[in-house]
Amino acid sequence: MASVNPYLTFNGNCEQAFNFYKKVFGGEFHTFSRFKDMPPMPGMEIPEELRDRVMHVSLPINKENILMASDANPAMGNVTFGQNISLSVNTESKKEADRIFNSLAEGGKITMPMDKTFWGAYFGMLIDPFEIIWMVNCDV
Repeated sequence: MASVNPYLTFNGNCEQAFNFYKKVFGGEFHTFSRFKDMPPMPGMEIPEELRDRVMHVSLPINKENILMASDANPAMGNVTFGQNISLSVNTESKKEADRIFNSLAEGGKITMPMDKTFWGAYFGMLIDPFEIIWMVNCDV
């Protein structure tokens, strides 16, 4: 069964925001990585001034929900508030990930096709026909 969690995008203050949310909700970060932690990738060089920005953070809120986020990389565009919240779907199989991804993409726009990522997941991103941003993830 798939789970759906909110994914927030910030303009450089993700760490500050998530320290605030950690204080509000309690708990510990499940994941916390910075752009400088990415392996080198051609065409994806991170400028020195952005290397300490948050690439991904996750904070479990309860047994069912995880609040996740990252800072924007200005090379990929700045955050437009109102479009800084995505829904992240986590599936149990690649087949389920593909089905959900392809169904959501009908009439929409694929921004990152489903593929194996450097962090080990099968992952893709899209904007559905109603302008909702989705991230589909399967930890394979």
